[in-house]
Amino acid sequence: MLLSIRSLTKTFPGTRALDEVDLDIAAGEVHALLGENGAGKSTLIKCLTGAYRRDGGTITMEGAPIDPRSTLEARQLGIGTVYQEVNLLPNLTVAQNLMFGAEPRRMGLIDGRAMRREADRLLRQYGLEIDVGRDLGAYSVAIQQIVAIARAVAQSGKVLILDEPTASLDRREVEMVFDVVRGLRDRGLGIIFVSHFLDQVFELTDRVTILRNGRKIVTEATARLDRMSLIQHMLGRDLDHAAPVTRAPDADAAPALLRIEGLGRDGVIAPFDLTVGQGEVVGLAGLLGSGRTETAELLFGLRPAQTGTVRDANGAVDLRSPRAAIAAGFGFAPEDRKTDGIVGDLSIRENIILALQARRGWSRPIPRSEQNQLADEYIRRLDIRTSDREKAIGELSGGNQQKAVLARWLAMNPRFLILDEPTRGIDVGAHAQILRLIRTLTAQGMSVLVISSEIDELVAVSDRVIVLRDRRHVAQLTGQQVTGDQIMRAIAQEGAAA
Repeated sequence: MLLSIRSLTKTFPGTRALDEVDLDIAAGEVHALLGENGAGKSTLIKCLTGAYRRDGGTITMEGAPIDPRSTLEARQLGIGTVYQEVNLLPNLTVAQNLMFGAEPRRMGLIDGRAMRREADRLLRQYGLEIDVGRDLGAYSVAIQQIVAIARAVAQSGKVLILDEPTASLDRREVEMVFDVVRGLRDRGLGIIFVSHFLDQVFELTDRVTILRNGRKIVTEATARLDRMSLIQHMLGRDLDHAAPVTRAPDADAAPALLRIEGLGRDGVIAPFDLTVGQGEVVGLAGLLGSGRTETAELLFGLRPAQTGTVRDANGAVDLRSPRAAIAAGFGFAPEDRKTDGIVGDLSIRENIILALQARRGWSRPIPRSEQNQLADEYIRRLDIRTSDREKAIGELSGGNQQKAVLARWLAMNPRFLILDEPTRGIDVGAHAQILRLIRTLTAQGMSVLVISSEIDELVAVSDRVIVLRDRRHVAQLTGQQVTGDQIMRAIAQEGAAA
């Protein structure tokens, strides 16, 4: 075996990110590494490439133990990595990027002519005949990815890790990269392929390893897996897991709050139609990378749409920016609350009033007495566990931070609230509180869009579920169709259409 990992363990405060994971990579194979957010894929790669120090376990290369302490040492041991975002310098030439740190020299000076000759020779091995004297940034992302692969192989040459390499590519560009990967496999490299595009996994890879919650769930030949079994392993849910939730027969009859037609953006999400009813919970289901968050970002103006319209009873709704979305009565609680949700050094009070202040405009500051009243009201209503509204929000637990982010948008009294993974990383008690809160809000007339990786959570709160795959809306489930089985089948089904 080319590369073997045994009982790999990595722990962070409060989290066991890797729990005795085993992985074998053979020479001349493309091995998919799959899992949802938090599964442990990134942590495993960082341990393998020396970015993290593992807490336990062993790594061997061609039978000899290795212990990379840095990415440079990992490359010297034969392990190269190419990421979704090309980690090269677009303002340098292709040749300079390929040979950076290993430039041929003559009389102590870089020999530019020899460097270009060597760069030409390397790229011809990958079927590329381009002007290596041009800046890398002048070429397409696909060519930049191939240059990054060529550089990684030249520096390492045994194991190549491809972390979401096709996420920004169109189909023709994907084929270019796949041709290169197949050529490297035929040359005897072991390739770890991380991707959320299941069609590409079945098309390219020889074996699949699935991680979930830091544990290895299965390693299997790709040809022996079908889409449904693969998704069941990833989500940790079998069919017939839960009984359907009883829904009112008139759930679809709510008056429309928003009518969305042909909304889309190239490379982000294919154009889609969606009607959101007054007081309705619409769930978005799909695997990591399916387009759930991208849909939310379009609806909140974080990524302005290139096509389509959003209309309410009064006409077109301006969603060209988050400021415009807030002015239209939209709220958005993002998935990554620590990076995109809270301002950790500000107080709970300051975090709660942020959206309302933005809606009013910074020239009309909210009086301190009103800020205190709002903060105290939502601390009480949402049971945010704190001794003081002036406490830095970064000192709260994850569940209380999430409730404070929700309080920020509720203080603005939005008509349409987008919740991206609202219960991720919080305790069971806070989880139940937030699900109850969603139902309370919709009973009061607010419309809510809920994105969740937890299928049972979507079944519990949603009146309707939209299923996404490969950045397309592919199915819509309503009423008694909203069951865990139906959602999983729609995620796995090939050729479904909304």
